[in-house]
Amino acid sequence: MRSILVTSALPYANGPIHLGHLVEYIQTDIWARFQRMRGHECYYVCADDAHGTPIMLRAQQEGIEPEALIERISKEHQADFKEFLIGFDNYYSTHSPENQMFSNLIYERARDAGHIERRVIKQAYDPEAGMFLPDRFIKGECPRCGAPDQYGDSCENCGATYSPTDLKNAVSAISGATPIEKESEHFFFKLGDFEALLKDWTHSGHLQPEIINKLEEWFEAGLSDWDISRDAPYWGFEIPDAPGKYFYVWLDAPIGYLASFKNFCDREGIEFERFWAADASAEVHHFIGKDIAYFHTLFFPAMLHAAGFRMPTAVHCHGFLTVNGQKMSKSRGTFIKARTYLDHLNPEYLRYYFAAKLGPGIDDIDLNLEDFRARVNADLVGKVVNIASRCAGFISKRFAGKLATTLPQTELFDASAAASEGIAQLYENLEYGHAVRQIMALADQANQYIDEAKPWVLIKDPDRQTEVQEICSLGLNLFRNLMVYLKPILPHLAEEAEAFLNCPPLHWDSVKTPLLDTQIHRFKPLMTRVEQEALEAILADAQAAPEETPTKTPAALAAEPLAETIEFSDFAKIDLRVAKIVQASEVKGADKLLQLTLDLGGETRYVFAGIKSAYQPSDLVGRLTVMVANLAPRKMRFGVSEGMVLAAGPGGKELYLLQPDAGAQPGMRVK
Repeated sequence: MRSILVTSALPYANGPIHLGHLVEYIQTDIWARFQRMRGHECYYVCADDAHGTPIMLRAQQEGIEPEALIERISKEHQADFKEFLIGFDNYYSTHSPENQMFSNLIYERARDAGHIERRVIKQAYDPEAGMFLPDRFIKGECPRCGAPDQYGDSCENCGATYSPTDLKNAVSAISGATPIEKESEHFFFKLGDFEALLKDWTHSGHLQPEIINKLEEWFEAGLSDWDISRDAPYWGFEIPDAPGKYFYVWLDAPIGYLASFKNFCDREGIEFERFWAADASAEVHHFIGKDIAYFHTLFFPAMLHAAGFRMPTAVHCHGFLTVNGQKMSKSRGTFIKARTYLDHLNPEYLRYYFAAKLGPGIDDIDLNLEDFRARVNADLVGKVVNIASRCAGFISKRFAGKLATTLPQTELFDASAAASEGIAQLYENLEYGHAVRQIMALADQANQYIDEAKPWVLIKDPDRQTEVQEICSLGLNLFRNLMVYLKPILPHLAEEAEAFLNCPPLHWDSVKTPLLDTQIHRFKPLMTRVEQEALEAILADAQAAPEETPTKTPAALAAEPLAETIEFSDFAKIDLRVAKIVQASEVKGADKLLQLTLDLGGETRYVFAGIKSAYQPSDLVGRLTVMVANLAPRKMRFGVSEGMVLAAGPGGKELYLLQPDAGAQPGMRVK
């Protein structure tokens, strides 16, 4: 039996989980569930990444303490993960006593071994906000290509990397002020001390070939010292021997893996050192996105080694998610939050579709919504569940729910069972897509057998009743084997299948022994088809949802570059009218929308507006506002929206409907 600790990257406690995040958690959860089905000791831990400047600023904007913000976000994250059947053994927070203890310990051991250096550096400083600025909180023109509105570390237009001081016409994203340079003492982890160790480790089977190739570029360029400190004000852990200095969030974030597991070990009586000691025989597997490989394959292993802990067994990187072939976009309605999806569809549909797309590499995967609907309906409903549906009725109605004592064609069952080791190896190697194809091939064989055996014809012959019982019993055993193979992907469906078949919980070796001479329960539909209306509703809700509150002050928002200019003739096409809200009501099944009935000077319009977070319906009745009157009607799941009301603000509770001055009348054109 293997002992395995599995982790996923920590989601940032500054916003909701979206479908792009779920690629990783579903990939990890499938692997952990598979290991447990094989009989291994396998624990899966995670936590919220709860420190850093963005969290500090957002809490300030909301007028709450950071602790209150991260507690609220953590509850939201955990609720989403639970409904997507992500089976964490422990979900914790980096803002914890265990994480502070390990962060201090690792820092002090590295410092005492001579791997920490103090150095005075110049940094961008916001004189209005009174704080040093992280790279991502400085914007300006790219020094290479001149593209506007670029961050302080890299250009999204040409790919150049640079120092924030190289930006042209730089402004603070916090206050809009022009940054100045200011000196400060910082603490650097000397990554170059571990170059030989890291070169050996990265080429010893711990990483994917694509990541190794990328690391070679970094090794050739030379490993830079890593700035692990930040100046106050900063939301995080204060460095033990440096008042007013704080650990950079990327130092304590991966240490959160140790902290979450330690919290779990203390609660469950598990020996922590068995997994994390330098000579530990247990395995540690990290699942992450390819964009954070640098931290997990260089900095984190080096820090662990410097502090006397073991290095990871493997770091598994995955690619990004696109939707309908493009980057997720709110304007296209494809920036889909986990909660938006859950409002309309079974989470196991998405688990299956992602599994069918995932492999061991770092290629991006695409959620094509039409393919998603077709594949789920064809594979899960049309193939897998269909086997149980076709066979169960005969067993229940004609044989009092009892399976046969023997199978008619043992070679078909044996072939299904013999696929076990091959499919297991595919799961082990993260070849989920290949595994799914093999499982569906077995489902095709089972359906073909039932088609050829024709129990619906044989049942009419009184002399062939036992034959029908055996045929259907074989069909249900083939279905049971499919559920064994799919259980890591579809744990809830497998649980329902176990209840229907009245059998013990399925483990990997369950395929070896058929289920015979036993009572099953009456079949109930296990899964329904994905309907186009549900997909349209998800896209409509995603498009209608207000933007998340950004970590920017009003001054910074005012300083942002304006949208691309348009011609006056384009603007003249927009018909803005004063409208009176005569009725406002909540929309059943929608988290963000209110339905407004508007008087447009004798004409009534019905509009869905994503302003529920900022307004109570009763507060809106009788109020004047401004609407786009000539916007084409848009069909939504909840009805047709006949226009758009105008509001301003960063989102959430900070949304403000435009309101004309006193004297304006419904129907007046805004000029």
